[in-house]
Amino acid sequence: MRKIVTLIAVGIILTSCKNETKSQEEEVSTDIAQNDARSEMQADSSNIEITPISHATAVFNWGDAVFYTDPVGGAEAFEGMPEPDFILITDIHGDHMNAETIMALELGDTKIIVPKSVQEKLPEDLQSNLIVMNNGEILEHNGFSIKAIPMYNLPQTKDAMHVKGRGNGYVLEKDGERLYISGDTEDIPEMRDLKDIDVALVSMNLPYTMPVDQAADGVLAFQPKKVIPYHYRGKDGYSDIDKFKELVNKGNSNIEVEFLEWYPQK
Repeated sequence: MRKIVTLIAVGIILTSCKNETKSQEEEVSTDIAQNDARSEMQADSSNIEITPISHATAVFNWGDAVFYTDPVGGAEAFEGMPEPDFILITDIHGDHMNAETIMALELGDTKIIVPKSVQEKLPEDLQSNLIVMNNGEILEHNGFSIKAIPMYNLPQTKDAMHVKGRGNGYVLEKDGERLYISGDTEDIPEMRDLKDIDVALVSMNLPYTMPVDQAADGVLAFQPKKVIPYHYRGKDGYSDIDKFKELVNKGNSNIEVEFLEWYPQK
């Protein structure tokens, strides 16, 4: 009888240990799965929120900072938008630089980062707001590192619509995250040589910049985590951004291609 009781007790203990071990294993597995999920969410997350206004014009919310690119369309285009901490302008053409819109925004002493060519065309009333950057220069401003990147047509000719050195693309970096705004460019070496870009806005419209196949080739060269086609209305209509996405993902399925509504009246 005593042997039977002993065997029963041992069985209970072994079963209890086995259940406890199983429970611990399940708990560890759950923790690992949750950690993996959190890591994946952190890897996919971005602090950059982009609100397209039109064509090349956008509002960026990045952490607690707000900035505009190439503001055109009048103050009414920005109704309901937060006021900018600074503004970036890429080029002298009317779809990028519009003095009337800038004046109407009533910016106070808000800084406007521009290439020299833009500074020369803006009115005297705005001159105190301007910070001039040349290709290759780096500026620390409002917690951002901002680098002016060349943007131009190929082949390089004196009568090109975008000559090298006149306009700026921009790379902005904050808290280890990097954003590229191409401006009016083609598939140039300076774009191909970019590194560690998290989000890229890339133009594609003939005859002003480049066709979608060249844009895709350039993107595949510098491999951003995410690319957003913008500035894709050309002389003969809109570029085929679906084809752009197909070409990019055929070359590298890890690059996310995101479409935003740049042309609400399309």
